[in-house]
Amino acid sequence: MTPSRIHRLTLTHFRNYRAAGLETAADMVALVGPNGAGKTNCIEAISFLSPGRGLRRATLEDVADNQGDGSWAVSVQAEGALGLATLGTGIDAPRPDTAVSRRCRIDREPVNSAAAFGDHIRMVWLTPAMDGLFMGAASERRRFFDRLVLAIDSEHPSRINALERSLRSRNRLLETRNYDDHWCDAIERETAELAVAVAATRGQTAARLTGMLNARAQQSAFPSAQIALDGWMENALLTETATSVEDRYRQILRDNRPRDAIAGRTTDGPHLTDLQVIYAPKSTPARDASTGEQKALLIGLVLAHATLVAEMTGIVPLLLLDEVVAHLDPNRRAALFDELRKLGAQVWLTGADPAAFAEIGAGSEVFDVESGRVSARR
Repeated sequence: MTPSRIHRLTLTHFRNYRAAGLETAADMVALVGPNGAGKTNCIEAISFLSPGRGLRRATLEDVADNQGDGSWAVSVQAEGALGLATLGTGIDAPRPDTAVSRRCRIDREPVNSAAAFGDHIRMVWLTPAMDGLFMGAASERRRFFDRLVLAIDSEHPSRINALERSLRSRNRLLETRNYDDHWCDAIERETAELAVAVAATRGQTAARLTGMLNARAQQSAFPSAQIALDGWMENALLTETATSVEDRYRQILRDNRPRDAIAGRTTDGPHLTDLQVIYAPKSTPARDASTGEQKALLIGLVLAHATLVAEMTGIVPLLLLDEVVAHLDPNRRAALFDELRKLGAQVWLTGADPAAFAEIGAGSEVFDVESGRVSARR
C-alpha cells in the first residue's frame, strides 16, 4: 500500500498566512502554538486538496487573506499512488460580475476538478466541530458519512451535487401552478437514477465499514461503533435490484407531487438519510454516551475508516487531526500514537500544549506556529 505523504507545503494569502511554508519528512507532524496562531488554518489548507470546501466548509472567498487582493493558493509536493507530484489549488483575485472559480493543478497542468487529486492522495480528518455529531442534526451526520464515502470514491460528491441540482429543478417546476407532467416525468427519471447511485455507494461503504469496525473491535484501545443508514433506499438496495428501487422512487416522486408542491421541497429520498451510531461497548445510542465516550468513539470510527480506505484503494490516507490529543488522558493518547504508527499514515496534528506531544515518538517533527509563521522546533 502507498501512503499519502506531504513533503512540502506552501501557502500564499491563505487565511492569516501571507506567505509561509514548511518541509518535512516525518510520519507525524505536530503543529503547536497558541489559539489563533493559525494551526487549524494550516491543515485546512491541506484539506482543500480534496473535493469539497475543506474541513471548515468555508467558501472560496472566505479563506483569502484579508490583507491581499482576494486571491489565494495552496501547493504541496506530495508522494502518493502515482509517485511524486505537485498539487495546487486556489483562486484568482475576484472580479466584479464574475463568478469565483477554483483552479486545480497537478504538476502545474490544469485539471478539471479537485477529484483528480484523489488519484494521488486521499485524506481523512477529525475536527472539534465534529464533537457534537451524535447530538446534532441528521444533515451533519449525513455530511460526515458522505465525507467517509468520498475518501473511497472521489466521484461521490459529483453525484451528490447532480442529485441536489435535479431536486432543485423539480422543486422549481412544482412551484408552477400548471406544471407540465412530461417535464416532471423527465426530471423525476433523472432524480431517481442519481438517487439510486448515491444511495448504492453509501450502502456499500456502510457495509464495508461495519466489517472493518467488527474486525478492529478487540484490537483497538478506542471503542467500536455499530453503524446503520436510516434511509429506506439504502436499505432496500441491500436486497433489491437498482432498477426496482429506481422504479419505486419514481412512483413515490410522482405520488408526492401535490404534497411536495405545498412543502416547497422533496419530502422523500436519500437527501434525508440519517446515520445511526451505536456505542458498542454499552449497546446504547451514541447520543446517550458521555462526552468522553463520544470523542473516543469518533476517533475509533475515523481510524477504522482510514484502514478501510487503505484496503479498498491501496492508498493509505493522510490524517488531519485537529485538537484531538488535548482531550485524551495520557494512556489513551499513547494508544492513539501507537495506532497511528501501525496504520502507516502520515498524520498532521494540532495542539496548543507542547506537552501533549512529548511522547509522540520517533519519526515525528514538531513545528511552532505563531501569528501566521511556521518554524521547525529546534
